[in-house]
Amino acid sequence: MATVTRPMTADEFFMMPDDGLRHELIRGEVHTMSPPGGYHGEVMIEFGARIRDHVKANDLGRVYGGDAGFFIERDPDTVRGPDVAFVRRERLGEITERSKFVPFAPDLAVEVASPSDRPGEIGEKTQAWLAAGTRMAWNAFPESRTVRVDRPGVPPVTLREDDEIDGADVLPGFRCRVGDLFA
Repeated sequence: MATVTRPMTADEFFMMPDDGLRHELIRGEVHTMSPPGGYHGEVMIEFGARIRDHVKANDLGRVYGGDAGFFIERDPDTVRGPDVAFVRRERLGEITERSKFVPFAPDLAVEVASPSDRPGEIGEKTQAWLAAGTRMAWNAFPESRTVRVDRPGVPPVTLREDDEIDGADVLPGFRCRVGDLFA
């Protein structure tokens, strides 16, 4: 007789003991990710620091690191964590329990490509963010020192080192030379 397992819920996922690894819940299944390496961490922090400094200086909202979970699908549940995320101030009142997963998708999701990412994985993740309500996704590719900007209903744009990335209406006033994010 075969054993039937049911999808894990976000509440069950939240209560999992910490094993020191990074996990995401995708349609009720736990996915474990390998550590992405030092340069990935440097790039992630550079994006996070620059976004956080801008957000704090302009009282725009809150910035989150990759360990924060965002609840983006229900039944079966999906909880993912971009490397860096931004939620605008007007939406923060919807977060009733700050110690739990953020109950919606961020306004901006930043994903930094890891050496272990399989082809298409970042694109799939980006489409999931956009489908869940994320207004803009930045996909950073450290090896080519480029950033792909995705927005719903707009063709993606790839920015090179000497281009300037801006937050448009999602992160108003943010501007930075792309190459500076990979320093």
